[in-house]
Amino acid sequence: MVTDLKVKLFADGAERAGILKMYQNPLIRGFTTNPTLMRKAGITDYEAFAKDILSAVPDRPISFEVFADEFDEMERQALKISRWGDHVYTKIPVTNTRRESSLDLICRLARKGAKLNVTALMTLDQVRDVGAALADGPSGYVSVFAGRIADTGRDPVPLMAAAVELLRPYPNLELIWASPRELLNIFQADSVGCHIITATHDLLQKLTLVGKDLDDYSLETVEMFHRDATQAGFTL
Repeated sequence: MVTDLKVKLFADGAERAGILKMYQNPLIRGFTTNPTLMRKAGITDYEAFAKDILSAVPDRPISFEVFADEFDEMERQALKISRWGDHVYTKIPVTNTRRESSLDLICRLARKGAKLNVTALMTLDQVRDVGAALADGPSGYVSVFAGRIADTGRDPVPLMAAAVELLRPYPNLELIWASPRELLNIFQADSVGCHIITATHDLLQKLTLVGKDLDDYSLETVEMFHRDATQAGFTL
């Protein structure tokens, strides 16, 4: 059952109505977003959107990402975002677009007390290095894009299990299973001891299917095919 899960469910999105709907669900323990989701949602004023969401979600962790590519500007943006609230985590990409490591910046920000969500990781070396960089800071997240790893034909489960072990020495850090592709990923994340999984609103809405009778589901699928064929007016 969903209520038996140890992994925390975070909603990933940038549509205000969807965020507010997810906020009403006690199973949703936090929120994340990113510039790509915000652009798709038509957001044009980054700070106004963020502060509006923070006023509506005052008591659960929420992550906002920097969008600069130069590290000095990333740092300025990160410190500004971190001042928006104690429940705010600033997302820092593991590298910039030139493949230059963000580790020095991550260390500086952690020492300054910024709560970070280091994002776009896909290798265990990255997990090891980021964990060490965040070790002496406040609570933080290490976000591994397991779904994108799976998109390359690799099984992300063993990697995520190993990532859990790499972060075990750091009680201030939590591992995020990011970019899941199907509801099953939530249970896979739970089984390896991952702390958090972020999922889009569409995927989280499938939680109502957990435990559904498969004979009933089979019939509903047949009914859907028949209904759609009838409404389309198909003839042979």
